[in-house]
Amino acid sequence: MKIKFLLFGTSLSFIPLTVNAQCVATQDCATLGYTETSCNGGKGVKCPFGNKWACLGVNEEECEKSFCNKYGFTLTCIGTGYAGGAGSACGGKYAQCTCASGYEWKDGNCQKETPTEGIVGDQYYCDGKIVAVRASGMGFFVAIENATYNGSQTMNWNNANSQAARAFCGKGRIPTKDELLTIYSNKSKINSLSTAAGGQKLTESWYWSSTNHGSFSVVNMSNGNQGGSNYGASDYVRPVLSL
Repeated sequence: MKIKFLLFGTSLSFIPLTVNAQCVATQDCATLGYTETSCNGGKGVKCPFGNKWACLGVNEEECEKSFCNKYGFTLTCIGTGYAGGAGSACGGKYAQCTCASGYEWKDGNCQKETPTEGIVGDQYYCDGKIVAVRASGMGFFVAIENATYNGSQTMNWNNANSQAARAFCGKGRIPTKDELLTIYSNKSKINSLSTAAGGQKLTESWYWSSTNHGSFSVVNMSNGNQGGSNYGASDYVRPVLSL
């Protein structure tokens, strides 16, 4: 990249570089590229219309690097998910990158595209966020957090069903007793996946199943025991979604 400073009545023969810039009819120092209050070692040119300076490096390479960094050209655009630089390069680097298929430009780098809703591997997305996970071999997804009702994570059986139905963008449900036992068998893996996605571990307590009131309507996540609980009791619920 070449840099040209536009000066009036001032010789720049001692400046060891040129920089491309658009000529503008202005006497505004900042617009002309004079933005510094001083230059290290006096290596620079003072604006003819004010007290600002355009500073130079020791050599052309150093000056170009300083100029490119200042204006955000810091990216190499190389690596997984990158397809190259976007726009013109400055000093061999770019201000933004072009992403490969399946990746998107986000927060200053190429990241894997995330669906608004749906399955990506062992994760389920809703509103662009991970809301559920599944351990390898499981035929359903498990929410990464317990359902809540009026700020509480424990609730009666009717509220457990209604709150579970709100999960997964309105596609969730309360798990069956057998699904709860599967969740217990895969508890360590589900806890790890859930916390990695920003969720919570399963609570070491009783969870509602979809089984009607009876001897085995709840499962304890601390030991896998099954038990009965009446409709009005307060227990936890972890919504699920079938594949």
